[in-house]
Amino acid sequence: MKIVFDFGGVLFRWHPASFLARLWPHRVETLEQGAQLAARFFQNYGGDWGLFDQGLIGADEVVRRIAARTGWPLGDVAAVVRAVPDELMPIPATVVLIRDLRAAGHTLHFLSNMPEPFADHLSQAYPLAEWFESGLFSGRVKQIKPGAEIFAMAERRFEARPQELIFLDDHPANVDAALARDWQAFLFTDAASARRELVSRRLLNA
Repeated sequence: MKIVFDFGGVLFRWHPASFLARLWPHRVETLEQGAQLAARFFQNYGGDWGLFDQGLIGADEVVRRIAARTGWPLGDVAAVVRAVPDELMPIPATVVLIRDLRAAGHTLHFLSNMPEPFADHLSQAYPLAEWFESGLFSGRVKQIKPGAEIFAMAERRFEARPQELIFLDDHPANVDAALARDWQAFLFTDAASARRELVSRRLLNA
């Protein structure tokens, strides 16, 4: 079985509400406010940010577009974009899960919606080649989840039939897209529950 990991919110920390609360204390007093501003900023990873994720616009352009759309100062928006790479820190329990899966003999890959500059940062800062056999970043291949084409590209890159792939992602739409292509897939909420699910599928020992 080939196991495919999403990155943000699965392997790397990503909680936009608390992220914005730390960066914008002058604008965010509660996590609820942070969630509301995150929805405006990232547009559920569609809109401006989706184009950035897909590698169709660069960092300067996404900053300009978000500032123009929201009325937030250009410098404030740029500060958020600059801070994202350092926010993407590995989640220790997921790193342990990856090591245990590799020790059990499974081949691991990744499939991540990630703008190219952030993908470059992760590739340089962390041992992705040690954790994964291969992977796809949306910003590099110019396709994005939940679109069918990036899943088709992944099947070719991973040299696998859909039924041979099991996918962990924290966004229901991406899980549904994988299931629609006959991948096995489930929603990731945390490493402990993912481990239980993998044990139940006989991919790990309890």
